Amino acid sequence: MTTVIVNDSGFGADDWAGDYVTLPGLPANDCAVAVDMPSDGDPDALAECLHRIKMIRVDFPSFADGRGFTLAARLRRMGFGGRLRARGHVIADQYAMARRAGFDEVEITPGLAARQPQEQWLARADWAAYDYQSRLRG
Repeated sequence: MTTVIVNDSGFGADDWAGDYVTLPGLPANDCAVAVDMPSDGDPDALAECLHRIKMIRVDFPSFADGRGFTLAARLRRMGFGGRLRARGHVIADQYAMARRAGFDEVEITPGLAARQPQEQWLARADWAAYDYQSRLRG
């Protein structure tokens, strides 16, 4: 199935050409360039090779499951500087939160892209300006 990649510029095609390795498959592949992390994954499992990983794709099994946001923030605090992608049930209303948590992009299905067109995602693309603390101080 073709996916749609959402970033601050809007919708685009997936430009990642490599394969993904799951966490259980990681040791056998000696720190793959791209890792699929489940929402209940342990980022500490990547600590030894975090600097060699090019992309981590964090799964969102449900739009009500916020564990992926915590994973993203934790991976960034651990020093991960590669691409961080949210995949699955992320909706346009959650885009700003995803960016603030540390995600670079979101991977959605064409069906979701049809239900929530690019304009809805772009309305939240100025994510840094809309945090609640700034509004409270303003």
